[in-house]
Amino acid sequence: MKIDVQGLLVSALVVLAATGPALAQTPDQMKMAYNSARNQLGVVQYCKEKGFADADTISMQQKMMGLIPKPADTKEGDEAEALGKKGTISSMGTTQELEAAAKAQNSSVEKVCQALSSAIKQAGASLPK
Repeated sequence: MKIDVQGLLVSALVVLAATGPALAQTPDQMKMAYNSARNQLGVVQYCKEKGFADADTISMQQKMMGLIPKPADTKEGDEAEALGKKGTISSMGTTQELEAAAKAQNSSVEKVCQALSSAIKQAGASLPK
């Protein structure tokens, strides 16, 4: 299955950042949003290690994550973030290596990381200071 990395990675978190937790009202939806955000944080950290993202992107991702209530059990979020740090995208029940996803889109990890970083910064810029 081909993942639209530039859309999927940011979509859940950006929507939550823009509209608040009202969209994800059930505990399962909130947990999924939290886990996706944690995975995205890991992916951004992976990108930073490769030189394709910066500390500001990580900081903004963490700020946006603050909008999502933390579940009582964060084990799945810890696992999702660890996968992201290895370069694995895990969102909405789908998992794919970032490199494979980029290649499937005739792109590169660098370009995907840069697009992700840009999207996170853009979404974060609309947050209250």
